[in-house]
Amino acid sequence: MGKLLLTGVDGNLGKQAAKYLLELVDKDQIIFCAYDPVSLQEYAEQGIETHVTNFNQPDGLAEAFAYADKLALISMPFVGTKRQNAHKNVVDAAKAAGVQQIIYTSLVNAADDSNPSVEKLDHVYTENYIKSVGLDYIFLRNSQYAEAMITNYFTYVKGDGVLKNNQGDGKMAYISRKDCAKAVAYALASGDYHEAILNINGPELMTISDFIEIGNEVTGNHVTYKQITDEENYAVFDAMGVPRTTDGEFKKDSEAPYSSDGMVTFGQAIRLGKMDAFTDDFRKLTGQAPVTVKYMFEHADEFQVGERHSKDN
Repeated sequence: MGKLLLTGVDGNLGKQAAKYLLELVDKDQIIFCAYDPVSLQEYAEQGIETHVTNFNQPDGLAEAFAYADKLALISMPFVGTKRQNAHKNVVDAAKAAGVQQIIYTSLVNAADDSNPSVEKLDHVYTENYIKSVGLDYIFLRNSQYAEAMITNYFTYVKGDGVLKNNQGDGKMAYISRKDCAKAVAYALASGDYHEAILNINGPELMTISDFIEIGNEVTGNHVTYKQITDEENYAVFDAMGVPRTTDGEFKKDSEAPYSSDGMVTFGQAIRLGKMDAFTDDFRKLTGQAPVTVKYMFEHADEFQVGERHSKDN
């Protein structure tokens, strides 16, 4: 049997997935890949096979993937043609290397043409390309990270106490990024799924007002919610210095390490009911219940979105 290969271990999601994978399988069954060589040192010192990989360049990728049966592709941290090309390079190299299955971190409702999220365009492209080359697959269609909204909540605690966005009364089953990482690890370690699409979502659907109410109950703060238009939401992020696209400059320690195009169109998708998938796929995959929003607020220091770690040239 070939090895289990995890990409992106220099990023927030990938590093957490690496931690979970090491709890599930032996080190000699694992390959870790990352853009940043420093992030691989701790694993190499444990005797784990590691490779420095740049997905913008196809050279050397097939060699890095050579001994893998299964490969988990953590979606790249930029949006548009550049991400699609990077993902294509990975899929092509995996096919050339004889990889049998790709696990890909996608997005809830990615294949719906009426979903306005700009993020979903790259995800459905990647899903379709994996299918087109004839590889087996597990698509993990993740809901929104609760960490992003918990960080956002405390931003408004420090401000005027009025959380403003364009989600309205749309619902989302917020999922911890840690649980999304756990899903990656379990999908890599499992032999039970083939040509599978799994919705990785939290334990309950809720509006952003519901989310804020839980935060208030746990923390004793008094944040309120105000719905604003898409354009007003862009203005909020502009004032915070958030770039419109992932080609822009991200501030160090930013409380919003995502582009505003991604966040505003994501909010629009939630408002329009395009992101309210609700399944027990996470429990079926991992045998565990996803973490609740209440628990995350109770342990808020452990559930912040953090810096934008993944690097790219």
